[in-house]
Amino acid sequence: MTSYIEIQRIEKSKIATVDFDNLPFGSVYSDHMLECNFKDGTWQKPVIKPFAPISLDPSAKIFHYGQSIFEGMKAYKDDSENTLLFRPLDNWKRLNKSAERLMIPEIPEEIFMEGLKTLLKVDSDWIPRNPGSSLYIRPFMFATGTGFHASPANEYKFIIATAPSGAYFAGKVKVLIEEKYARAANGGVGYAKAGGNYAAQFYPTQLAIEKGYNQVVWTDDNTHQFIEEAGAMNIFVRINNTLITSPTSDRILDGITRKSILQIAEDEGIKTEVRKISVGEVVKAAKEGCLLEMFGAGTAAVISPITGFGYQENDYELPVLEESFASQLKKKITDIQTNKIEDPYGWRVIV
Repeated sequence: MTSYIEIQRIEKSKIATVDFDNLPFGSVYSDHMLECNFKDGTWQKPVIKPFAPISLDPSAKIFHYGQSIFEGMKAYKDDSENTLLFRPLDNWKRLNKSAERLMIPEIPEEIFMEGLKTLLKVDSDWIPRNPGSSLYIRPFMFATGTGFHASPANEYKFIIATAPSGAYFAGKVKVLIEEKYARAANGGVGYAKAGGNYAAQFYPTQLAIEKGYNQVVWTDDNTHQFIEEAGAMNIFVRINNTLITSPTSDRILDGITRKSILQIAEDEGIKTEVRKISVGEVVKAAKEGCLLEMFGAGTAAVISPITGFGYQENDYELPVLEESFASQLKKKITDIQTNKIEDPYGWRVIV
């Protein structure tokens, strides 16, 4: 199927126009992208081609029934100019888990991994070397088959696009615990990286921004009494010296950064608990001074510390710690990702 990947190189690279010392997140794009189409019941030959707009029929089912899923990954360069990935097979497995839920054909490992590695070799110069920067990688699949009938499409497109990027969040992050809107429900698609999950977050998040917050902490859809995620990230709470995160479920994404944090924390001697976390418990801990940290965890930001939260018209500030779990864990993960320390887990993959 991928005995060879066709490569169509760009005539003139755009790289000279990019200021790698001042990179925004996810809005400057590399020269090439990988594209592979599904039709006649099978995935076709992958092609690496210049990054460019794509043409779709107005009746393509992506526009009408939302069959769209994606992943988020990063590539790094180490001091020896090796190109590095972090747990890429976990992204491939999760993409296919999302595909199954949205009735999209699964992408073979060979197309995903060999296509990704070949693309990174073609655009190797686009991987930033500056500390804190990386090449953000966006694999995604969506329905291209046509028709207004409410049914799965018969054709799909898989694309991997990349963007050299700086930090995802800059400055302090203050969140609002949501009391009305829900990110996902039992039996739904919250565990999948479906585009619609994120579209539905934008309105409640904008309401929070208008109140002076940066993000929303999502609560369960039934009672709104248990915290589940922070914006588009998994959430961790530190009460005294215990690090707590919610269990994965139909509603909560099985985050790769989340799993990495739990493993590293255990090995670093940090007590962890995977259990439901009630809003009442968090508020009580904040009032008593034993809520020491809250942070989001995900590929884009790795770890994003939360400086305070709002709930029922009250604001609660978190203490500033010289040696936080967040900084300790983020350093360990990023040092593994960038080949600064040994990787005892086999997470780091050299391209």
